[in-house]
Amino acid sequence: MDYLPFVLVEGKINSMKAEIIAVGTELLLGDILNTNAQFLSKQLAMLGIEVYHQTVIGDNGERLLEAFDEAFKRCDVVITSGGLGPTKDDITKEMASKYFGKELTLNEEELKNIEQYFNKTGKKMTENNRKQAYFPKNDIILKNNNGTAPGAIMKGENGGIIIVLPGPPKELIPMFKESVVPYLKNTTDSTLYSKIIRLFGIGESTMEDEIKDILESQTNPTVAPYAKESDLILRITSKAKDEKEAKKLIEPLEKQITQRLAKYIYGTNEDTLESVVGEKLIKENLTIASAESCTGGMLSSKLVNVPSISKVFIEGAVTYSNQSKMGRLSVKKETLEKYGAVSKETAIEMAEGIAKSARTDIGISTTGIAGPEGGTSEKPVGLVYIGLYIKGNTLVKELNIKGSRERVRTRATMEALNFLRLELNKIQVAK
Repeated sequence: MDYLPFVLVEGKINSMKAEIIAVGTELLLGDILNTNAQFLSKQLAMLGIEVYHQTVIGDNGERLLEAFDEAFKRCDVVITSGGLGPTKDDITKEMASKYFGKELTLNEEELKNIEQYFNKTGKKMTENNRKQAYFPKNDIILKNNNGTAPGAIMKGENGGIIIVLPGPPKELIPMFKESVVPYLKNTTDSTLYSKIIRLFGIGESTMEDEIKDILESQTNPTVAPYAKESDLILRITSKAKDEKEAKKLIEPLEKQITQRLAKYIYGTNEDTLESVVGEKLIKENLTIASAESCTGGMLSSKLVNVPSISKVFIEGAVTYSNQSKMGRLSVKKETLEKYGAVSKETAIEMAEGIAKSARTDIGISTTGIAGPEGGTSEKPVGLVYIGLYIKGNTLVKELNIKGSRERVRTRATMEALNFLRLELNKIQVAK
């Protein structure tokens, strides 16, 4: 048996299709979230390998064999996760070898590697761990540098391939990247490349209507819209012989979309609203402090996600009660009595108060009714005000957010970040 990486292929497959089978009763019961399938799908897409089906199977050999049979009616390669442990219900490798009519034999070298792993970690190796060192002859073992369960690439006589991977993500992810990616790269002659455009402040239907002609006319690249809880994304995907060519295909389409939706686009790929805002603050050396009521610290929590934000983020205060708003932020008693805690007047005084007490360039505040109780006909649940103080200028934004308490708080936090982002853009333009 050989270890990857290695160069194998006698000819590349023009268009490979893969299927993912996750094995484990705990997945079916909902005890464990199937993050492996998400990871594998993204990785396969980047390799230009199409995935049309995913399956979850319990720890049952016959059902797993049936799943293999169904999968190979529509794909070239099956990738499994889970079922490679030392216990009797870990049956993935055994069923894969049985499906291809292969016999498992003890691999002395792999047994030695497993023993060394136990010695290194100071744990005792039990007899049933020997089970993990059995593989079909002439197939490829995938070494596990993060656990005791090696993976394998098994090839059938008719050309089908089963790649068995361990279940724990800390083992599956490095094994896939270190060993499976080099193998698969040598089996396909195309690459899929995706560019994500991230938007905020526009509804999904409005966004689609703005670029309806683009969505309907594209074949390569393709554009797919997705609505997430915190934002909207447009995924542009192209297929080409390599990544460089795929990127070139995307460029004119990205430019066309950007021209139409520019005011809603805040970033691309892995950007987040907080990362974009945080980087702007750091770049412009603008200090900021936050005063939160209804969001209860969510806004400051988002900001501290950003590396090096300590250079500019001075303070975050959760001023939930009227006493706290008056004592900490110098909100006037008269303002609270006349307009209430949930008002544009209070939001402005909160933002100004935190900026002055923290001696920052910017102060940002949130105050609202998150619900599910406490609303009135004049001030319903979901009413939120965002106050913003920037170098002597004050602004306020009113929101009416529908949904649960959690959604009101989350949406208000994202709206506050976007409000700040747009105002920071104006400062940059003014320069």
